[in-house]
Amino acid sequence: MIRPIALALLACLSTPVAAAESAAETEQALKAATQQLLDAIAPGEVAVWDRWLDPAVLQVDENDVVRGKAEILKELQPLPKGLVGHLKIAEFRLALAGDVAVVTHEDAEDLDYFGQMLLSRFRMTDTWHRTSQGWRLLGSQVLAVHQDPPAAPLDAATLCGYAGRYVLTPEISVAARCEGDHLVFVRAGRPDRVFRPELKDQFFEPGQPRTRRLFQRDAGGAITGFVDRREERDIRWTRAP
Repeated sequence: MIRPIALALLACLSTPVAAAESAAETEQALKAATQQLLDAIAPGEVAVWDRWLDPAVLQVDENDVVRGKAEILKELQPLPKGLVGHLKIAEFRLALAGDVAVVTHEDAEDLDYFGQMLLSRFRMTDTWHRTSQGWRLLGSQVLAVHQDPPAAPLDAATLCGYAGRYVLTPEISVAARCEGDHLVFVRAGRPDRVFRPELKDQFFEPGQPRTRRLFQRDAGGAITGFVDRREERDIRWTRAP
């Protein structure tokens, strides 16, 4: 059951504005509307989204799919049996300019996936505009918030087997050494970089979840170099003799 204060905020959003709202009031109202939209995703409540979406709305989701209003509403379906999910606003900021409001919010998702709990985060940036019917959502971009994977311990012999010098060009090289449970890469004129094992031959740099360092081997299993992979793009380094 929606509390009276939430009902009042939603009423401000869905009816013509008779008096100018303060920035704080607008932020409260849009935050309440945003949470209502998030709450409607798991059960696939199309009516809630239909109420708040502007007819001209554009949405770009975390998979780079662009949708208009009809496509957004068609996409809304209840979660399949065996899945239970919730999205909750974790952080919310607003920039207001007249009848246009841009909000960015980070949302925490809890998804019970057939008994296994998955925790994800999404960053959304929404553009609202005030119409004669109240505030309506005109644009939305969704990003999946990348997080570091869990580290997988390697035995000392395997970890230290990656130590050595790797060459990008005749003028550019990097030296790798093993320390404790991770590798340290040293390049002249730059800060040292720490990489932790995610799997054998696959390392990640804490705080840089979009990138991986993947070691390459020849047919005999000897390390020949590594690639710096930024999502699907690779930069190749060769192991020096």
